[in-house]
Amino acid sequence: MDVIARIAELIATPSVSAVRPELDMPNRAVVDLLAGWLEHEGFAIEILPVTPDGKKANLIATRGSGPGGLVLSGHTDTVPYDAGKWSSDPFVATERDGKLFGLGTSDMKGFFPIAIEAARRVDASSLREPLIVLATCDEECGMAGARALVDARKPKARAAIIGEPTNLRPVRLHKGVTMARIKLTGRSGHSSDPSLGRSALEGMRIVMNELVALRDELGKKHRNDALRPPVPTMNLGNIHGGDNPNRICAECELQFDLRVLPGMHDRDVLATLRARIERALAGSDLAIAMDELHEGVPPFETAASAAIVRAAEELTGHQAEAVSFGTEGPFLSALGLETIVLGPGDIAVAHQPDEHLPLDRVEPMTSLLERTIRKLCT
Repeated sequence: MDVIARIAELIATPSVSAVRPELDMPNRAVVDLLAGWLEHEGFAIEILPVTPDGKKANLIATRGSGPGGLVLSGHTDTVPYDAGKWSSDPFVATERDGKLFGLGTSDMKGFFPIAIEAARRVDASSLREPLIVLATCDEECGMAGARALVDARKPKARAAIIGEPTNLRPVRLHKGVTMARIKLTGRSGHSSDPSLGRSALEGMRIVMNELVALRDELGKKHRNDALRPPVPTMNLGNIHGGDNPNRICAECELQFDLRVLPGMHDRDVLATLRARIERALAGSDLAIAMDELHEGVPPFETAASAAIVRAAEELTGHQAEAVSFGTEGPFLSALGLETIVLGPGDIAVAHQPDEHLPLDRVEPMTSLLERTIRKLCT
């Protein structure tokens, strides 16, 4: 089976991960599909259940043995899709205008068949260090798969390439991502007399002022010109409160996302924010609750001097860059792997209708991975 046919089969195997239970799907069918292909190519297969029922799982496929080694890593899940807004069925890989359209073509199911083809081109008997293909679950929804790998201390290797969409350019650092919420609870009452209640919505106005002020202060204190934008960001994503114009608002919730630079810690920022909010609302009689929507993704940075960075720069002809979106990079780094992000897709078309992978990137990415395997494993 060729690369495009395998991509098509992966696209036809839905594996959406989502915070909304009615949209969330298992990834086990994708893992089993990859396991069958890799086993046929001589890889030893290990499937690691992540949920108790085994419907969400990670795959570690290994060819060769010994210390060191290279990991080719990706996530098997996709985001939900906008029904009715695609030009073609999102679960049918469709070739058009030199591109392959389908949910996950770019982010990032398309990477796996390319990695398998690159591995197939390297004689197993020439391997002096192991080659590992890693496939995870739930990257798009909390990164449960990557966290489970850290807990299991697997896999063990020297270096890793994560095939997220980077336009064939190596990436060695990105911001951390944390999503959190603040909920204020007051007391309802008739709007004709504000003293009859405690308005959570009025309190949230003060909270938002504190958020914006802290964001401005962080931007003045922290900067990394390799990133765009070069400062920490804080996005006020959605707000909900109250039920009628003539009732004092009893509950209000604000959700936001925080993106910190390498060297910063999201928990420190959140602790500072909580202290400021509590101080600003002292005496208001509003109850304050603040928590993370899910555990944050730390910032990621691999040293410019790392062997995998130098190898990627040499083979691609591009200096390693930085991105603002999050990946599983910090979790693989926590396992001791020198890690870069490098894939054929484009983040600009990810998470939206008509996601696609340019077909003229398939062979260059395959060749690039083949040469990397030979350089680091043979």
